[in-house]
Amino acid sequence: MTLQRRKLYDVTAPNRSTGIINGRSSNVLNWDDCAFPWAYPMYRNMLGNFWIPSEINMTADVRQWAKLTGDERETFRKIIGLLAFLDSIQTDYSGKVSAYLTDSSLSALMSVLSFQEVVHNQSYSYVLSSLVTKPDQDAIFEYWKTDAVLRERNDFIAQAYERFDAAPSPQTFMESIVYDIILEGLFFYCGFAFFYNLARNQKMVATSTMISYINRDEELHVRLFTQIFRELLAEYPALNTPETHEFVRETFRKAAELEIKWGEYIIGNKFDGISMSDLSDYIRFMANKRVNELGIDRPFDGYRRNPMRWIKAYEDTNAGKTDFFENKVRQYTKVSDDNGFDDL
Repeated sequence: MTLQRRKLYDVTAPNRSTGIINGRSSNVLNWDDCAFPWAYPMYRNMLGNFWIPSEINMTADVRQWAKLTGDERETFRKIIGLLAFLDSIQTDYSGKVSAYLTDSSLSALMSVLSFQEVVHNQSYSYVLSSLVTKPDQDAIFEYWKTDAVLRERNDFIAQAYERFDAAPSPQTFMESIVYDIILEGLFFYCGFAFFYNLARNQKMVATSTMISYINRDEELHVRLFTQIFRELLAEYPALNTPETHEFVRETFRKAAELEIKWGEYIIGNKFDGISMSDLSDYIRFMANKRVNELGIDRPFDGYRRNPMRWIKAYEDTNAGKTDFFENKVRQYTKVSDDNGFDDL
């Protein structure tokens, strides 16, 4: 089955779309006449997350940068290089997905998502321009091309996106969404944990605050693509098969292996507060969480409790902006293992 691009306009079609893909719609957006009741609340949530990097004062981080250990600076640089790559391809991928979504409200959500990914990339440039020289910044943005471990996990995502782009069909569309959820809902999380652990030890708090903002955006992006995946399987029962379920589980198993390999490479057991054992369990926990959200049996037996419970105080996506910028407790008080946790 082919995948039809959304028409620019269609005077013979209803405003409310008749399907998530391959349907009919005038392409006129009326938020009070949407096919998916969850779309407008998500739009409001995404707008409520609006932020710009220059809101964050980097002065303290600039002073602390030279005091970080060599390992801390190296890991910091490589994670920023990773995030810059992932958010860059997300900006482009979301536009390609949008072209095939019949419903104009979902297209609108993709536009907001794309904008947020651009802001994320701006934030990486803003952080680096505050901390390192321009040649160093340029070198960090080149890491993804030459670092073998980084390249392996990036290619894992990018090649799946390219398969969809080269041969768009309901099947490749669905598969690319699974990879998107891996990118936004799993492949960021070793990096996030590193920055939150720095803040836990009163280091680079401004950068951690920015990462909290990005984390909060990405959680909504994961929720959006999860909803699209569920709607797609509901509309196309031919896709909702045991083979699809096993594809999801196996893809997340492989993704978790790659994320653990990356974690060993950039974090290992080099930093107080994060053990590789806990980090590996955390990655498997997050893989189980994402697959469960898709309505599919979890890929790993066990791993239903977050082993890094302290991280919840930093990645709390329910907090308002004042919690990140005005709440000094979050920024300067150590967080215990009992301060927030997740269970499945």
